[in-house]
Amino acid sequence: MTSASATTTKAPATTPAAQGATAPSTAPYDAGLLLLRVVLGLTMAGHGVQKLFGWFGGGGISGTGQFFTASGYPAGDTMAVVAGLTEILGGLGLAAGLLTPLAGAAVVGTMINAIAVHGAGSFFAPKGIEYELLLTTAAAALTLTGPGRLALDRLLPVPALRTHRLALGVQALALGVVLAAVTLLVRN
Repeated sequence: MTSASATTTKAPATTPAAQGATAPSTAPYDAGLLLLRVVLGLTMAGHGVQKLFGWFGGGGISGTGQFFTASGYPAGDTMAVVAGLTEILGGLGLAAGLLTPLAGAAVVGTMINAIAVHGAGSFFAPKGIEYELLLTTAAAALTLTGPGRLALDRLLPVPALRTHRLALGVQALALGVVLAAVTLLVRN
């Protein structure tokens, strides 16, 4: 004697793979992530060269150092170098999709400090934090999503970077936030 469930035949699988359909292309997502990475990364790198070299109307190390000192940071020139290098390396890393979680975390940490210095008196420009918040959020989003397929991370022999995982992005963001907090703690 057999049960009714044992004699019932299963319907054929109707998944796209079973029907011979191909998976949707990731090309639009990859192109969008590339555009976001390049614009954000080069914007941040541009801010960094303003701080280090005075290019694009920036203050250079001396002028930026004076700003950091006036904002309550000890060793203003040293902080200018740290901020400039972080923005250049983080920005170029994002633009190239190289070590993307760390590059994004570097930008997030730097921008947290920028928001703290700028203050939260207003949201909209010219005295608001909208610009800084947008850069911070974009960097955090790239840190969480990964760079897409059009990135140098895909060429590295580190599996975690080639197949980006959310956990890696969360860990990198945590590192950026902790380092930003430590930097803010040394501020007067």
